[in-house]
Amino acid sequence: MCDTCGCGEGRRRTIEVNQDILRANREIALDNRRHLDSTGTIAINLIGSPGSGKTTLLERTIERLGRRFRIGVLEGDIETEIDAERIRKKGAVAVQLTTGGACHLESSLIHRGLHELEGRLDGRRLDILFIENVGNLVCPSFFELGEHLRVVLVSVTEGADKPLKYPKAFRTSSVFVITKADLIPYTDFDIKKATEFALSINPSLETIVTSSRTGDGIDEWVDLLIKARKRTP
Repeated sequence: MCDTCGCGEGRRRTIEVNQDILRANREIALDNRRHLDSTGTIAINLIGSPGSGKTTLLERTIERLGRRFRIGVLEGDIETEIDAERIRKKGAVAVQLTTGGACHLESSLIHRGLHELEGRLDGRRLDILFIENVGNLVCPSFFELGEHLRVVLVSVTEGADKPLKYPKAFRTSSVFVITKADLIPYTDFDIKKATEFALSINPSLETIVTSSRTGDGIDEWVDLLIKARKRTP
């Protein structure tokens, strides 16, 4: 007699369940994308570790593009509205999405946050939607949100080997932004190696080296966004 289930067999049985657990997330992501396309809004999903410089890069971006485009930001964090408050001070509309413990944003949260953003615009449409994902290089890479462009950020204080350690984040992104370049003299970060590692994972990645403190690379970043915006349906 089997001690665990009383089935009369002294062996375990394995039941295979073939189900795509991300299917529901993907379906909502498609709905998000269709809605964004219908309003002519480009959505950019920023993923990176805590402290990689996502919020600061957004602040500099809003300073440069805020008068030309209507920008909205969905801020993902486990708790607090600290980052959303920083963005609002720069003049952009921001909604904080707190996950309460989850290490990533999901498309259902984006759906809710997008409608909240649009409700604050009194019928005006967004030109650019930035999604600042929860600080993490693992989980966010598995969840489609409906974005047009996924950008992975790594600061020079993190190390050039991040593409090799977290390949899916780079495989699923279109742009690789190296941040905090002004700190390179104080680190052993190798831009050439980091770029080579990233391209070995995803040969089509576009790489930009930036410093939000000095402004280096911000022109190139802004130009990329403007070109991507023009390609939006």
